[in-house]
Amino acid sequence: MQVIVITDATLKEELLFGMTSELLDVIWIEDISELQQHKNANVIIDLAFEEDHLSLLRQFRGKLVVINSVVKTLAELDSSFVRINGWPSFLRSHFVEASTINENNRKPAEEIFSLFNKKLEWLPDSVGFVTPRVVSMIINEAFISLREGVSTREEIDQAMKLATNYPYGPFEWSDKIGIEKIESLLKRLGHEPVF
Repeated sequence: MQVIVITDATLKEELLFGMTSELLDVIWIEDISELQQHKNANVIIDLAFEEDHLSLLRQFRGKLVVINSVVKTLAELDSSFVRINGWPSFLRSHFVEASTINENNRKPAEEIFSLFNKKLEWLPDSVGFVTPRVVSMIINEAFISLREGVSTREEIDQAMKLATNYPYGPFEWSDKIGIEKIESLLKRLGHEPVF
């Protein structure tokens, strides 16, 4: 079985975090255009997913295609794919939030991610999954607290790590994830119905 992972060095390191040896049947590529050279691939994992990747990824329908999409849902993108939370810093966890509309994708996706020593936690196909929603709102509150002069960035980060045992403070996390991703999720959540 040939697995293609489209990623950068940071997310590759996170996906491999906790593994003792590298997988033999994985081909790592950084540019989506390289995917055309791998028509015989059985599994595509696009950790660098952008919407302009869709046309190439759709050429692999019938095979397992996993995309890193926190803000856009499968209902909006392609219901034949599996969607994961692959925001920077989250793939280091043993658990990865995932959703699928096609129930036939569950077992193959679980088997593939088990090779990376990861367990998929299946969630509904909703905007933001769970963890990115919570972390983004904490980051938003931290920026509000900073603006209101409650404390400094460093003190807020330190307080959050000590109080919650989180691996990063909210400002550290916003730097790792990227403020544009957080802003995109928060704007999208602001337009979602509450119930």
